[in-house]
Amino acid sequence: MTSLFDLDFEDAKAHHKKLAEQIRHADKSYYIEDAPHISDADYDALRRELESLESKYPDLITKDSPTQKIGVTPPDKGFKKVTHAFPMLSLSNVFRKEDVIAFIDKIRRFLDLADDEVIEIIAEPKIDGLSCSLRYENRKLVQAATRGDGSQGEDITENVKTITSIPQTLIDSAPNILEVRGEIYMARAAFEKLNEAQKQLGKEGFANPRNAAAGSVRQLDYSITASRDLGFFGYALGEVSEKIADTQQGIRDKLASWNIPETSYKLCYSISDIMDNYNELLEQRSELDYEIDGIVYKVNRLDWQKRLGFVSRSPRWATAHKFPAEQVITRINNIDIQVGRTGALTPVARLEPITVGGVVVSNATLHNEDEIKRKDIRIGDMVVVQRAGDVIPQVVKVLSDKRSGTEKVFIFPDKCPECGAHATREGAEAVRRCTGGLTCPKQVVERLKHFVSRLAFDIDGLGDKIIQQFYDEGLIKNPVDIFTLENRNKNFSTPIREKSGWGKISEKNLFDSINKRKNIPLNRFIYALGIRKIGEATAKRLASSYITIESFKSAMIAAQDKQSDEYDDLIAIDDIGPIVSSDLIDFFAEDHNLDIIEKLQNLINIIPYELPDTLSSSVAGKIIVFTGGLTRMTRAEAKAKAESLGAKVSGSVSKKTDYVVAGEDAGSKLNKAKELGVSILSEDDWLSIIS
Repeated sequence: MTSLFDLDFEDAKAHHKKLAEQIRHADKSYYIEDAPHISDADYDALRRELESLESKYPDLITKDSPTQKIGVTPPDKGFKKVTHAFPMLSLSNVFRKEDVIAFIDKIRRFLDLADDEVIEIIAEPKIDGLSCSLRYENRKLVQAATRGDGSQGEDITENVKTITSIPQTLIDSAPNILEVRGEIYMARAAFEKLNEAQKQLGKEGFANPRNAAAGSVRQLDYSITASRDLGFFGYALGEVSEKIADTQQGIRDKLASWNIPETSYKLCYSISDIMDNYNELLEQRSELDYEIDGIVYKVNRLDWQKRLGFVSRSPRWATAHKFPAEQVITRINNIDIQVGRTGALTPVARLEPITVGGVVVSNATLHNEDEIKRKDIRIGDMVVVQRAGDVIPQVVKVLSDKRSGTEKVFIFPDKCPECGAHATREGAEAVRRCTGGLTCPKQVVERLKHFVSRLAFDIDGLGDKIIQQFYDEGLIKNPVDIFTLENRNKNFSTPIREKSGWGKISEKNLFDSINKRKNIPLNRFIYALGIRKIGEATAKRLASSYITIESFKSAMIAAQDKQSDEYDDLIAIDDIGPIVSSDLIDFFAEDHNLDIIEKLQNLINIIPYELPDTLSSSVAGKIIVFTGGLTRMTRAEAKAKAESLGAKVSGSVSKKTDYVVAGEDAGSKLNKAKELGVSILSEDDWLSIIS
């Protein structure tokens, strides 16, 4: 096989042109058309090959070479940001009948409903499109926005106004303020027509209608949106100036009366109704003129929805029942080990590339070593692959009858492939972890990637590839280096702007992005630290308990003494407990972690956690403990209501507890409250306070 470095200049020039075209095409399909057609690994390989070629033949480098640019400027960079009046949350997923039964049972337990009480469920087709919010003021369409991260989306008003099925003006019976939430989609017929037009122009077609719809809407030139046949289905409300219904069905009926396009729905009264509708819609799926990937179930009564509330980023009163994932057969060419930020060694199958659900898949997770043994997965095996929940590729099973005898058993390493440190399993954990900690370069890089990720510091321009590059070059070794980079850059022998793929503008944009993130709320800062088992929701609980970085840090240091009040307070925080607290305490027991935090405090502003204005109730910030049997609401409902009012619900009583709400047959917690002199409330007292 001829090496790149054996090519003469003319052949190298031709190969360079081909590689550059492939990369530009990949950039366009990913950034502009929302339709990636190759995997990240394949894209990276193309970039590496082009860089190697230009290193050997510098005369091939031109100002428009992909190596002189960082991707392409995504068109959505020009969209203004929109903060949603109420968060646009995602849905939990269920996949089996048993999961649906569990969903209904949880609602019944939460609301303390009798076994024979009917829970009406609205079943709606789950449209595979782009989530969108339409805001009407005085019955005029004034704003349209994408969901974005749930709290903030992008202003796509002018693009959406080109969608003919969306009314620009509502009839007089509509309220003054009405926010309609729904899905922008492209019908199958329109999708086929668009792809045929793309083909006639010699352009790549879209992978599926969802990507085509998203790519069409997220264009700065809204004439492109206007040229494509898009539709909209409404199904829910955001902010509304007046109550319009008592049920989800009532909302749907009102929206229809105001000429908001809708899908059909079914009102279900039992698991049997739900599953009959599911099976019926699954059979009809291919006949519909729009893509659906499941069915959404919502509690019909809005008063029950309000009582059920939300958990983390999803409502308790709704879930999505996903259709079975598409499955295909391919070969495992190899198995690699990836090392994560917490040291977890995750096996990844490198597959013979194949299309699954409209996406080219070349990698699949194998989860852990036990999973490999259980399924007897070997290198060279023919396997069935699916995209779990239509998202994450996974190996379903091995086709052992297709083995030729050349397949190789995979031996899971007992040492980290990145740093050589021992890789061990703790207790009953299925995960094997590298013990190298911050001496393991891969863990450091993954922690840095996490630190700048969307839910943490969210720094544009510091993507995975740039983090890896800057780490390899010694520019960024820890989070502190990110915020000192601009000053240090002045003394670098090769400033960032002179590096391959960079320039003055891209360098300035990077530093601007970093400087914009020097103010960060405490909860995002805690999440950014990448402490094991501390996700976004747990970080918020910690931030709401300690308010400032100083009190949080000092409490974690003091909690290392398990006889201390600080330790008792920590494990009393809901969803923390001894296991999660152990990881927190271990993190703050490391001097180098404390040193990083202190240096960051000198460089950035960590904003104290604030309860939203809507939570300025008489119990906001109070620590509440519920004990005994409640008669007017379930324990789960009482806890959810307290948290919705800004209170902190604890599982144990301490001298910092503000109220103990004692129900029937209250025991040890009530006794401890009396010993400590904590205020004790009856259930009626509590309801009186929060009313």
